[in-house]
Amino acid sequence: MSQSKHLIRNVSVIDGLGGDPRPGWAVAVEGERITWMGPTAQAPAFEPGSVIDGGGRWLLPGMINSHVHLCADGAADLFAQAVNDSIPIATIRSVLNARLTLEAGITTVRDCGAASQIAIEIGKAVDRGMIEGPRVRAAGRVVTMTGGHGHFIGREADGADEVRKAVRAEIKGGASFIKVMATGGVLTPGVDPSQTAFTIEEMQAAVDEAHKAGKPAASHAIGNGGIKNALKAGIDSVEHGFYLDDEAINLALRQGSFLVPTLIAVDQIVNNGLEGGIPDWVVRKAKSESGHHRESFVMAVKSGVKIAAGTDAGTPFNPHGDLALELAKMVEFGLPPMLALVAATSNAARLLRMDDQIGSVEQGKLADVILVDGNPLLDIGVMRRPSFVMKSGRIVRNQVATGAPAEVGRT
Repeated sequence: MSQSKHLIRNVSVIDGLGGDPRPGWAVAVEGERITWMGPTAQAPAFEPGSVIDGGGRWLLPGMINSHVHLCADGAADLFAQAVNDSIPIATIRSVLNARLTLEAGITTVRDCGAASQIAIEIGKAVDRGMIEGPRVRAAGRVVTMTGGHGHFIGREADGADEVRKAVRAEIKGGASFIKVMATGGVLTPGVDPSQTAFTIEEMQAAVDEAHKAGKPAASHAIGNGGIKNALKAGIDSVEHGFYLDDEAINLALRQGSFLVPTLIAVDQIVNNGLEGGIPDWVVRKAKSESGHHRESFVMAVKSGVKIAAGTDAGTPFNPHGDLALELAKMVEFGLPPMLALVAATSNAARLLRMDDQIGSVEQGKLADVILVDGNPLLDIGVMRRPSFVMKSGRIVRNQVATGAPAEVGRT
């Protein structure tokens, strides 16, 4: 079967690496990869039916959401949904959420915890072409202490030896990375978000087992003590990171750890509250933590900590496909728009150890590209409405051919 070929012309290219935009460019795709890019006037010849006129739109890499939970759909009571859903129902939710994610221009996700290894299997189904969705890199079950945060989607383990066994079990089950809970959390009853969970020795056991298997290790870490335990253990990414301090920042900088701040997760709980049907114990905890995430994020940005964008999609009123809201919140809190885009593209690809394949618009990379109808450096909100989505060279959403050209010349 012949390869599909496309030439996307008359676009401004933002490559995802932080360089200046390139107006009036074109990108050629053959099969699943980008084969050429340059000024439209110099583009190679393509059959007319294979040419897509971008009409002055902006072309960027497909976005990467570094923190999602495909089995959850943003319901007001996540805990109730997680414990009451059967495996078939949770699987159906995941399939629906995967499709929503891809249509929003998010071509890769990192699933940070699901029961019964559902997310791992969803990833396989996507790779085999059985369902539509983004690439899925999944942790499988989280590793947590007995009764700890996320125990309802996790493997409970106590002591370094049990932690090692739990990590090995997840790797055996097909996990792409390991997620370990260093602190309590907002969405588990009976635990305090800032409570330190695993000891340094337990964290070191988890990270060591992950790294021996060639897998990254991520840590849910809200409270300061747990954050520093995770970083001292050599964690690759801190998820949430609400209570950073100078010592934690220096540890992250020294070893190159990422921060995935998930800024909108707590905001969505606080904004919707009891009126939205969120349990009171969740709202109370979220309100107690609200504000700290901003302070820590600003500190991390000013210090040069590597940021990867993730939303914690699936938590209350935080549906899949809303990564653009996270980018807007990052910009509101002081991250320049270009660096917010980098956080959702090339930085996220580095975190996933997939930057040789995705995360930037470059010759030889997989053709994950989106078109948006305005300049995201002027209005980051345009990222929420891609008019064109391509994943691995295959068009999965196209409103360009039938829609009017976007406004041209906004730079």
